[in-house]
Amino acid sequence: MNVISTALPEVLVLEPKVFGDSRGFFFESYNRKTFAADTGLDVEFVQDNHSRSARGVLRGIHYQLVRPQGKLVRAVAGAVWDLAVDLRRSSPRFGRWVGVELSAENQRQLWVPPGFGHAFVVLSETADFLYKTTDYWYPEHERSVVWNDPDLAIDWPLDGAAPQLAAKDAQAPRLAEAEVYD
Repeated sequence: MNVISTALPEVLVLEPKVFGDSRGFFFESYNRKTFAADTGLDVEFVQDNHSRSARGVLRGIHYQLVRPQGKLVRAVAGAVWDLAVDLRRSSPRFGRWVGVELSAENQRQLWVPPGFGHAFVVLSETADFLYKTTDYWYPEHERSVVWNDPDLAIDWPLDGAAPQLAAKDAQAPRLAEAEVYD
């Protein structure tokens, strides 16, 4: 696996070794030993999630304040622009973000560690998106930051179109008012 650093050192892009020929391809999408050896992280994933979304759907910026989740995410059909935001108030990178395209074609994954918010917007007609999480989902602890917070100044690849949002995402607070990590 090729591990690519980002502007946020804890957030990693992972490229698997893909074996392909005229019949198709094969790769290990996750191997705990390889993940630990290549990233230096020994994490335990406890839940897998799968979402399907249409072009222009924007999900996030989500995080779990209590029992924060690390997420290993990837698109298995279509393409998304995926985002991680540092939400640790004590971090020198608090409020900084990094975005990367994840697609069925590039087969990249993104490691979003605990303490970071996560979001994505769908670039293709539809996208199937998989999440491996290090803790269970607790709806009472879920929080959001509004996607278009001017203080974050996220450069979403929307080509001028308004994203499709869930009501909770449209009504999320700005970072300055949100509950975040210490």
